[in-house]
Amino acid sequence: MTFLDMLGAAERQNDSMLCVGLDPEPSRFPGKLKGDAGRIYDFCAAIVDGVADLVSAFKPQIAYFAAHRAEDQLERLMAHMRQVAPQVPVILDAKRGDIGSTAEQYAIEAFERYGADAVTLSPFMGFDSVAPYLKHHGKGAFLLCRTSNPGGDDLQNQRLASIEGQPLLYEHVARLAQGPWNLNGQLGLVVGATYPAEIERVRAVAPRLPLLIPGVGAQGGDALATVRAGWRPDASIIVNSSRAIIYASSGDDFSAAARSEALRMRALLQAARPGLPAAAA
Repeated sequence: MTFLDMLGAAERQNDSMLCVGLDPEPSRFPGKLKGDAGRIYDFCAAIVDGVADLVSAFKPQIAYFAAHRAEDQLERLMAHMRQVAPQVPVILDAKRGDIGSTAEQYAIEAFERYGADAVTLSPFMGFDSVAPYLKHHGKGAFLLCRTSNPGGDDLQNQRLASIEGQPLLYEHVARLAQGPWNLNGQLGLVVGATYPAEIERVRAVAPRLPLLIPGVGAQGGDALATVRAGWRPDASIIVNSSRAIIYASSGDDFSAAARSEALRMRALLQAARPGLPAAAA
């Protein structure tokens, strides 16, 4: 199955557009796990076990593993997700942005070493920074487009005077991803939940691309506004929540608490879909 096939199947099977981000910070771990970087796998695997039937995707952030020399734990976690939730695609949040042979190695790392189904990329070195990933048949690549951080305005919200119509930079990225760069239908876009008006503009420019939307929960994004701006019956949105779910409890019940928060978030997102019933709690 391709990434898009897996995503569609997970959305239907789990009746969900919720993605859980796995950003393990040992100083925030609950109970006896607190402060122990050697227990990153244990923490994340317990979260996965608690929410596997509620999500359309998982999104491990590679820096949280690499910073603690826990790449081997990430490999174990990827294998665990394949075992307990084979229907749920995994997006490796790496935001790679290099070119040539270096990009080829990053693609091997993401898709062969870790077995990810998709990866996040920075496209600001142009198509050369994207093409090596598209050689991996069936894998997905999400290009940073309109990110949720305030500093995104420094570049993404600037007009391109040299292009007809003077689009904003993020709109141009969306047009490229919808059009000439999307050689095999493998591309999606990252658009932050803190800017619902921009989500709507990106959706207008790229009506068929899947949108990965971080920023709901701890970052303050409005779940209802996000769904209304980006969801379409024929185009996926993947709404990510990380800290609000994985750190829902500081006690030994953290996996159950993560499940409760994921249930709440899934129902909130589904209820925002125009004319469709909410997911069952």
